[in-house]
Amino acid sequence: MNLQRHSRNAVLMRAASMVLALSCLASGAAVAESPAAAHTITVVASTVPANGDINPYGIFAVPSTVGSLVKGNLLISNFNAASNEQGTGTTIVQISPGGTVSQFAQIDASSLPGPCPGGVGLTTALAVLRAGWVIVGSLPTTDGTSATAQAGCLLVLDSTGNVWETIYGTLIDGPWDLAVLDHPTVNGSGTASLVVTNVLNGTVAAGGSVVNQGTVVRVDLTLSKKAAPFVEAITVIGSGFAERSDPAALVIGPTGVALSPDGFSLYVADSLNNRIAAIPYPIWRQTSAHTGLTITKGGSLNDPLGLTVAANGDILTANGDDGYLVQTTPDGLQVAKTLLDGSGSSSRIGCTVRAGHGRTERLLRRRCHEHAESISLNHPLPN
Repeated sequence: MNLQRHSRNAVLMRAASMVLALSCLASGAAVAESPAAAHTITVVASTVPANGDINPYGIFAVPSTVGSLVKGNLLISNFNAASNEQGTGTTIVQISPGGTVSQFAQIDASSLPGPCPGGVGLTTALAVLRAGWVIVGSLPTTDGTSATAQAGCLLVLDSTGNVWETIYGTLIDGPWDLAVLDHPTVNGSGTASLVVTNVLNGTVAAGGSVVNQGTVVRVDLTLSKKAAPFVEAITVIGSGFAERSDPAALVIGPTGVALSPDGFSLYVADSLNNRIAAIPYPIWRQTSAHTGLTITKGGSLNDPLGLTVAANGDILTANGDDGYLVQTTPDGLQVAKTLLDGSGSSSRIGCTVRAGHGRTERLLRRRCHEHAESISLNHPLPN
């Protein structure tokens, strides 16, 4: 393993946070469409910042107020520049529940504190730690095509939007999405584990053919109040996922990831196989679970991309090819689907969940290649 990390400050500390258990998993396919009248979609705000970046990919609810970050707001990462070329977006915007938009960061590839092969093109891989650190993935291109896609890195920003370090190396190869388990302490230290999907392992060289080389890696961090997060280890916990380049979507591979409420299973959207997989012991395991256990496959799944877990433990996946959000129980029963975007097969939708005012709200981001893009709110959800 080639583990490389560059930062402004580094403090070596020991990480110790493990989970030892496994959820019981099964498969199923029954599903009912939710009545249209039960769901209301409301536009919250445009996600286009002053420089014109479009195609919002990552979305994360800010867990605590630190620096420029405000608890309950959303951070959104943009994948495209104003030119509409994929893998060239450089901005993260912050949106309040009332729709107020501000720019949190604009990242200059020429002034990064460490290597990020290929530059900056911000992906769905976005998380905010309670201590205020923001982690976002970069899968950059020079012209918006998969032929020029490069490995990129994970960028670590402070709570005011400044890049402090880059996490890169042979195990970070096209970071596409991520989930986080965060264990801060009251003094600003603690540990965190990032679980990241990679989609460029052999994809570009294959020239559009499917390769079974997509990975899921865990990045274990030690946190410090006075220094950037320190990388303790990077471990491959999933491998062999199908992936390929795509002229419309740039690349298709393992995308959305989310931890079960107890943290014992990691759910993965296996997009090319229309499948939700589960990797057991994601925070503890030291070996690859390969493509994991199948929770559900087919049925209403149609290129599942965005994935999150509702308050009741159900898995929510957003289809890239038909605009539906599919609700699946942890034991694999598809119990409902809701049309969120009827604009056609070009739509790419993802989701996240946050709690608010006694109910769960679904916060959606549109991944359409449009110049007028927005964040929408759809409710209600199972509680």
